[in-house]
Amino acid sequence: MPEAVSASVANSPRFVSNLTKNTLALVLAGGRGSRLGPLTDWRAKPAVPFGGKFRIIDFCLSNCINSGIRRVGVLTQYKAHSLIRHLQLGWGFLRGEFSEFIEILPAQQRMNTGWYKGTADAIFQNIDILRAHRPRYVIVLAGDHIYRMDYGQMLAEHVQSQADMSVACIEVPLHEARAFGVMTVNHEDRIVGFAEKPADPSPLPGHPEKALASMGIYVFNTDFLYEQLIRDADDRHSEHDFGKDLIPYMVSRYRVMAHRFRHSCVTSGLGGSDSHRCYWRDVGTIDAYWAANIDLVHVTPDLDLYDSRWPIWTYQEQLPPAKFVFDDDGRRGMALDSIVSGGCIISGATVRRSLLFSNVRVNDGHTLVEDSVILPNVRLGEGTRLRKVVVDKGAIIPAGLVVGEDPEEDARRFHRTPNGVTLITPESLGQQLHFVR
Repeated sequence: MPEAVSASVANSPRFVSNLTKNTLALVLAGGRGSRLGPLTDWRAKPAVPFGGKFRIIDFCLSNCINSGIRRVGVLTQYKAHSLIRHLQLGWGFLRGEFSEFIEILPAQQRMNTGWYKGTADAIFQNIDILRAHRPRYVIVLAGDHIYRMDYGQMLAEHVQSQADMSVACIEVPLHEARAFGVMTVNHEDRIVGFAEKPADPSPLPGHPEKALASMGIYVFNTDFLYEQLIRDADDRHSEHDFGKDLIPYMVSRYRVMAHRFRHSCVTSGLGGSDSHRCYWRDVGTIDAYWAANIDLVHVTPDLDLYDSRWPIWTYQEQLPPAKFVFDDDGRRGMALDSIVSGGCIISGATVRRSLLFSNVRVNDGHTLVEDSVILPNVRLGEGTRLRKVVVDKGAIIPAGLVVGEDPEEDARRFHRTPNGVTLITPESLGQQLHFVR
């Protein structure tokens, strides 16, 4: 790369702006999310509520908007109705006359008669739409992770390194790397080896306790992407997946670079020893989902949702403020070390270290909620005691129900994880919210 352009990468926001303007983002949002169990029985994983008022997909879409990428395609497949409805309600503010859009790309058999067979096939089946938009770069994103990232920085590094493809990477403990695609890199961070979910991950040079893992974020030069998608589509032995097929094929033949997440992560700098730590979470299990939500109620959480420099955009439902009623001894509506969203009413009950989504009603009668995540439109009856639970949207908790004190009883009635988180759904309470006949 010319020296003058290299200098502009480091110093000129305009250079990054020009890059993002000529980039199309493709969000892979068709996954089943089966490890979340009943939470994804009726919704795709990217549509699962998170953080009191958001959906998981809002984080990568907000990263796009905040990075200056205003052309986005969302590829949907599995039980996409609530996801599509959320996109229509909350993400329709872009201006088409300025070539800005968030376009929904469902599996529609454009290239053959099948569903999306893998991550690469999902994009290949929309290759005619990509060609019509004529982007210079394509960034491929997973729609089911929680993080804040400036994609412009990754694009700038991609161009500066003269890469054909760049892969965003994060350092993970070696014992956790078996769940990821693991990179082997040389002195310039060029990827020279790649293993998808290896039994024996390769450690980072000089850091034997860590490995370099793929975040599922890829930047391509567009013409190169077309070539690789077409080649892979013609390979009858391929599973048409980026991690399993395309990346292993490309690393030995082309210039594939690793982009370190620490170079582009957006941190809050609130103070303390961990204030500049990069945040990225795969909330793909109930335990991880519960922990990431509960972390938000801490005094200084790892993820700062209150940072106005990098807002997380979403659908803003018009709701009244949260309300806390009664102030009598033994009957005091209060929430301590908790997040309580709009439309909630805490009536003579106690909520501790918990996160309540919109329109939750907690009735009195010595009702206690601790260390719990309560999704929208839940009703808690009098005398309820809930500890370390996730309650799915729309559930009506009967009066006097106690969960979180007897593990065997909880496991008999509900879905209980090995780490002791209990998931309560309307169906587990005999309440039918979804009708198929």
